[in-house]
Amino acid sequence: MHLYSPRCFVSFKLINVCSLSRGVAGLAIRNKTPFIQQPGFPVLLVQAIVCLLVALLFTLGKGLTAGYSALLGGMIALLPNAFFAYKAFRYFGARSTRDIVLSIWSGAMGKWILTAVLFALVFVGIRQLDIAALFVGYLLAVAAAASAPLLIKNF
Repeated sequence: MHLYSPRCFVSFKLINVCSLSRGVAGLAIRNKTPFIQQPGFPVLLVQAIVCLLVALLFTLGKGLTAGYSALLGGMIALLPNAFFAYKAFRYFGARSTRDIVLSIWSGAMGKWILTAVLFALVFVGIRQLDIAALFVGYLLAVAAAASAPLLIKNF
């Protein structure tokens, strides 16, 4: 079948219309790079180190309850960021622009929902909780993620 024949043109249009209604099936290029080697992983690593250091400092300074509260606050920031990093780097290439945008958008929305759910679970499920340590741990982990690109040379 010739590329510019009417039959080829019609089948090409049908494929495009069908693929747009289903989310560009088959045209997106999946990123097969391991999660550890993806660009967002060093930011998550810095964030995890800050979470552990803040939890250790709160444990030594204010006790065990403040320590695990700060650790929970840091994990509430870290887990949604890991989810976003996983979703944001799923696709690559010029053919995948629609899937990249959808993946980043769903990752951002999932990050907000996951953060709210994790805060709700901590407030409902943990009886002994140091609220100040929880929010300090959360805010320092968010600040670490925001400033990590400044600290990492090859980012």
